[in-house]
Amino acid sequence: MKPGTRELPLIIISQFCCTSLWFASNGVMNDLVAGFSLEEGALGYLTSAVQFGFISGTLCFAIFTIADRFSPSKVFFVSALLAAVFNLGTIIESNTLWTLTSFRFFTGFFLAGIYPVGMKIAADYHKEGLGKALGYLVGALVLGTALPHLLKGLTAGLSWKLVLFTTSILAVLGGMLTGIFVKDGPFRRAMQKMEFSTISEIFKNASFRSAAFGYFGHMWELYAFWAFVPVILGVYLQLHPDAVLDVPILSFAVIAIGGLACIMGGYISLRVGARKTAIVALSFSGLCCLISPLIIATPGTIVFIAYLIFWDMVVIAASQMY
Repeated sequence: MKPGTRELPLIIISQFCCTSLWFASNGVMNDLVAGFSLEEGALGYLTSAVQFGFISGTLCFAIFTIADRFSPSKVFFVSALLAAVFNLGTIIESNTLWTLTSFRFFTGFFLAGIYPVGMKIAADYHKEGLGKALGYLVGALVLGTALPHLLKGLTAGLSWKLVLFTTSILAVLGGMLTGIFVKDGPFRRAMQKMEFSTISEIFKNASFRSAAFGYFGHMWELYAFWAFVPVILGVYLQLHPDAVLDVPILSFAVIAIGGLACIMGGYISLRVGARKTAIVALSFSGLCCLISPLIIATPGTIVFIAYLIFWDMVVIAASQMY
């Protein structure tokens, strides 16, 4: 049996379960705003807190080479447990905007020990064919990101806290799945000490700098879009009262179907190259952003939904190319 044949499905399931924490608060944002008497601008603070937490965590994990110096599977497991705990902190009744923002920040911080580390675990099992494996992992991220919206739609009428409980439980299960059943890969290269000099060495590579800064800029677009899908749907309903849309379920569908772009983007990039695929996808994504006010203001529910799905697919396809 080839290395990773058994482990990859486990890592994919774990990624799906754990990344459901990412937009857990966005799935119940209206309930958070009403329950804690928050201002409408809280959406921006809570969403940004997760992203800043993830960025900070990723930098810390990278600078201190955590996943190189310690078992990646164990790092994944511990990160999943801590992220699940901070996610549950959101339901504490005495929360304020400050404490909610802090809980979301640390949830994002420990997601840095889940998503990137899961990628590393997969790389440790695949000397060849890594691109396909990473495509599946990105697809798991997309589905995990969309899951809180589905949970919100399926539990309509029940307490919004159930969504946060469920995502935390899934994260614990996902962490245990990788921590217990996925051992260190055969191609793992352990590091005993931190090598700070490698940071400057890496950035001397012009191709790496170009990809890194491109990815940095593009990620703001991707996560902003995912965060505001329910908001966009809500605005459309306000402008077109006759439209009938289930916002949570449709938010899940729009985001989740973008997982197909991970597969399509992978095959297209094999034929025309990752760079060309990224340029085309980014161009279409930027165009979708520019024409969004026009599409939202124009009646036609089918066209509007198709537009959101297309935008989601091109923005995800672009992110995969990096």
